[in-house]
Amino acid sequence: MTTLWHGRFDHNPDDAMWALNASIGFDIRLAEQDVRGSLAWAAALKDAGVLTPEEHTRISEGLQAILAECRAGDFASQPGDEDIHTAVERRLGEFIGPLAGKLHTGRSRNDQVATDFRLWLLDALPKLQSAIRDLQAALVEKAETHLPPPSGGRAGEGVGGEVMPGYTHLQRAQPILLSHWFLSHFWPLQRDRERLADLRPRLATLPLGCGALSGTPYPVDRTALTNALGFDAPAPNSLDAVSDRDFAAEFLFAAALTGVHLSKLAEQVILYSSAEFGFFTLDDAFSTGSSLMPQKKNPDPFELARGKSGRLVGYLTGLLTTIKGLPSAYDKDLQEDKEPVFAAYDTLTALLPVLAGAIRTLTVNAERMESALDDFMLATDLADYLVGRGIPFREAHALVGQAVRRALETGIPLGALPLEEYRAVHPIFDESVYAVFDPRQSVARRKAIGGTAPEAVKAQIRLAKSKIAHQKS
Repeated sequence: MTTLWHGRFDHNPDDAMWALNASIGFDIRLAEQDVRGSLAWAAALKDAGVLTPEEHTRISEGLQAILAECRAGDFASQPGDEDIHTAVERRLGEFIGPLAGKLHTGRSRNDQVATDFRLWLLDALPKLQSAIRDLQAALVEKAETHLPPPSGGRAGEGVGGEVMPGYTHLQRAQPILLSHWFLSHFWPLQRDRERLADLRPRLATLPLGCGALSGTPYPVDRTALTNALGFDAPAPNSLDAVSDRDFAAEFLFAAALTGVHLSKLAEQVILYSSAEFGFFTLDDAFSTGSSLMPQKKNPDPFELARGKSGRLVGYLTGLLTTIKGLPSAYDKDLQEDKEPVFAAYDTLTALLPVLAGAIRTLTVNAERMESALDDFMLATDLADYLVGRGIPFREAHALVGQAVRRALETGIPLGALPLEEYRAVHPIFDESVYAVFDPRQSVARRKAIGGTAPEAVKAQIRLAKSKIAHQKS
């Protein structure tokens, strides 16, 4: 075994130590990015006069051959490769001989790996954003399907417009449109997508050319390197450049919060598809059964979404703990940065398409959902009725509370409480009070931006569609 540092040492590393120290098992994922960085570095060395045009041509041709292997899935590591950088350099030597040793002039694995890692994330972010966007699209499609029809109509007639209980504290609160509920899960995902887009300015800072910690002594044009690799700017401080992993922590935070939002969606779908609620039925293609109980239909994709949110939070916590006390420049602790980022990306890109499919195919049980509505959910509308007759809201709130208590004591629904009972609470009540007890009218009154009225929800859908169409957020 010949290591990159063999000249300083009398003998090879202990086998167990080598296995612990090597990162090729996971950073081989950076192979294409490592080759792209090396191609740009070779061009920079040629422009700096370190490589002759002929040497640059041979090195570039060898790197292009490796890049073709990477893209074809044919590039493989060997037992002596410590990391992806070693593997690429070794393979380049197999193609062009000792000239491969010139490529690392003025460059350290410290700035090299930081560059590779940033390049990988720059490549990965659009794919993750696209997966989030597709789940958003599924939610908007479902919301649009269940909008009230222009001509009216009732739920259960195949025309949409379903009204459902809205919950606070997991207690029935006020009626809302089902479409409004679907869209309530769109906006957290929009913020997640915007956070990923917002990461780019800090991610697209080029470390290459910073060396191990102090910069390179060769007249390398780092601005040209920046442009060649698609970064926005060269890192301004070499010490910071090789140690900065803020971008990885930011990505893991965005991934963890996305996981939290998926978990929240999952928890509600799990509840609403249970026999106790029965609002939704999941398609067989996105459900599992029991090995023992023949009747079971389990919402496993959503349970996995809920469970994997803990894993995503753990990745973030682990990296923050790793980097919190590191001294200046590069330390081997930073080898721990890539696995959580890779794992978080893999988790989300596996999960999001399944959830999108499950949302698109779930069945809404409109009659069951609307049967869960009750008169008590219109108590706030009853208070607003009194406000419309000149009673201050706080007093109206107390009066309606008395009416609610009387309905509970007599076992009579609030909308069927005799008028004399209402008039005993306050003489301002008259026969018009009973018009309050229509969930659809309650929904229709909430027309302000962000409300659950049909026109407000239609406007919200138009806005959501414009966000989906905007590719960069």
